[in-house]
Formats: sequence, C-alpha cells, structure tokens
Amino acid sequence: MRSLHVSTITETIREMCIEANHFLTKDMGDSLSCAACNEESPLGRRILEQLQENLKIAGEDMIPICQDTGMAVVFIEVGQEVHFEGGSLTEAVNEGVRQGYCEGYLRKSVVKDPLIRENTRDNTPAVIHYDIVPGDRVHITVAPKGFGSENMSRVFMLKPADGIEGVKNAILTAVLDAGPNACPPMVVGVGIGGTFEKCAILAKKALTRPVDRRSDIPYVKEMEEELLEEINKSGIGPGGLGGTVTALAVNINTYPTHIAGLPVAVNICCHVNRHSVREL
Repeated sequence: MRSLHVSTITETIREMCIEANHFLTKDMGDSLSCAACNEESPLGRRILEQLQENLKIAGEDMIPICQDTGMAVVFIEVGQEVHFEGGSLTEAVNEGVRQGYCEGYLRKSVVKDPLIRENTRDNTPAVIHYDIVPGDRVHITVAPKGFGSENMSRVFMLKPADGIEGVKNAILTAVLDAGPNACPPMVVGVGIGGTFEKCAILAKKALTRPVDRRSDIPYVKEMEEELLEEINKSGIGPGGLGGTVTALAVNINTYPTHIAGLPVAVNICCHVNRHSVREL
C-alpha cells in the first residue's frame, strides 16, 4: 500500500490547470503546423498561421491560448493500492482547480446553479471522472473544456439496425451541423456503445488521445481515417471560412452495449483541444 497526501493532488492540479491553458501538447502543436502546410485555401492557411502566432504569443507572455479557459474536466485513474491521507480527494481536486484559476488569472466561467446562474468566482466545481485501476500510481488528465465547441456536441440513441453506416452518418451530422461554431480546425471525439452517459464519457476521453495516434481496433481505425477525410471535404475550413482542413483528427472509443441499443456521442473540441497529463 502506498500513501499519498492529498496536498500533492492539489498542487499538481493547480499546475496542470495553468499549463493546459497556456501551452498546447506537442501532438496538437505539430498537427496545427502540418495543417498550415497542407491547407489549400490561402485564407485558410493564413488563419492557421494566425493561430500558430497566437500560441507563440501566449507561451512567451504567459497568457491563455483562448479567452474561454473552460470548465475543468479531470480524469483520475487511481491505483487500487494507493491510500489517500489528509482529507477528501474530491475536495483536493477542486482546491487545485480553484488555486490554478485564481492564481493563474484564468477566466472563471462556472455558475453555481444552471438556472440561477450565479458565478462561483473560482471555476469550481470541476467535473471529475474516477477510475480504479491496478497498481500504486495515480494518472491524472486535466482537460479544460470551452463551451463554444462543447455546445456543438451531440448524443444519438441509434437502433442496432442502423449499423456502422448509421454511426458514420450521425458523426458527420454532428460535425456538419456544428460548422464554424466549433472553432475549426476541430478535434472530434466519439464514443460508441455503453449507455446514454457512458458513450458521452467515452467521447470526452477520446479528445485526450494524441491526435497522431489511431485506434488499435482495425475497423475503428478505418472509420477514424474515413470520417476525417469526409469532414475535411466539407469545405468548412479553418475558422469556418472555407478550406481543406476542418478537422485535425477523429478519435473514436468503443465499449460493450445492450442488444437493443447503439448509443453514439460526438464531443467536439476546438483547435486548442487543451489537456495536461501527469502521473504520481
């Protein structure tokens, strides 16, 4: 059994919130650079160059890469041999978010009640997903999610008879309906299977997979590549102003489901697709 004080979690989350809002992961940065080289539209290429310039300025001046610094989504894989001491793990995570957003001067976008709309003033609470896994390590992913793209996400409760073509059509429908509102070039996270809520979590987690890594399942890998090609043929382009790079990646996760259902979730993220990953 390994003991871990929750203060370590707080400090780590604090640092990760600031890091994710100021710096893209290497795979995302490389993907944007590649997109700028491959974009066929002069206007689209210029927009991608401006996005890269924005990233450079944000890194040099330590200002957020986007004004919407998102709602903090935290995935925590906890080794079953880890014992937390010093208080509540959930409270420690939220304290880390509070410190990160306040000390990092990040925009506070969370309201206490979805209808009364009073701002919590520290961007808490976070949305936390726990998973118990073997071992004595704690794997943390912090993924601040802006709502321009989040609002464009969809869940489809398809019939099993809709099959793979129905799934593809649902994904394309969500992306084409989103159009410029998702701040393209976008990353498309997809969850297939499970239940109503499970497919949405699968889609959200798919966004944290490196954009240069395809699924290990052959037919899923084929779907990812086919859908990316189709989305980029849509002509939506960077900033929604036309071009050949509408999406940087389509990442699909799957899970077993019920014989009577075929749930599909599409969680779209804008070009920043922020996330930070650490292991304790």
